[in-house]
Amino acid sequence: QVQLVESGGGLVQAGGSLRLSCAVSGGAISNYDMGWYRQAPGEEREFVAANRRRDGTTGYADSVKGRFTISRDNAENTLYLQMDWPKPEDAALYYCAAKGPTGSVEYWGRGTQVTVSS
Repeated sequence: QVQLVESGGGLVQAGGSLRLSCAVSGGAISNYDMGWYRQAPGEEREFVAANRRRDGTTGYADSVKGRFTISRDNAENTLYLQMDWPKPEDAALYYCAAKGPTGSVEYWGRGTQVTVSS
């Protein structure tokens, strides 16, 4: 059973930086397209960033493009999200996700909370 465990969340000042990690166990991260999602209180879960397993191609939501960077370390079986220049509106519970061959999310982590002070 694949398990995803996020870490690295916390309080960050607007304009600062924070790095989230997602440790994968029970399977090789190299077998999955991976992504980060987030959910703010009262809002629906939304896409943040994605990383394809085949060629490392990345994609971002317009709201974070140019500020956030998704990456993976296959040897460490870990996914990362580097958050630079966060804004108060980036505050949310951030989830790591592993996608199956159909493109649908097969596994979710439990999330790590990010709070951004202005």
